[in-house]
Amino acid sequence: MHYREAVVWTRAMQVAREVYGLVRLLPREETYGMRAQMTRAAISVPSNIAEGWTRESKAEKRQFFAIAQGSLAELETQLTLCEEVGWLPLAQTRLLREGIDETSRILTTFRQRLRPKPRVEE
Repeated sequence: MHYREAVVWTRAMQVAREVYGLVRLLPREETYGMRAQMTRAAISVPSNIAEGWTRESKAEKRQFFAIAQGSLAELETQLTLCEEVGWLPLAQTRLLREGIDETSRILTTFRQRLRPKPRVEE
């Protein structure tokens, strides 16, 4: 299956699009601050999923999926700060939060499936 057909990549792309819609609400002086940070983190998620998807080894796939999950955590932290300082109202961030949570759960499942099986010694 191509990564573009994967639910996790599709959901990550949706999250990135939602971020681009929301950052327009940030103060103009945050164009090169929070806005840039959030869009970079959001773009990193589907990008790393795509790169991991195309890797040969399970270890490489796991590594790129871990980076994607780290970017999601970074994005969620930035979103929380924006809510706490009053830049983004909770009513407008609900869908983004749901997307972040769903994408993170799917990535966790993928990463668990890619873990090496423990060796059983006889």
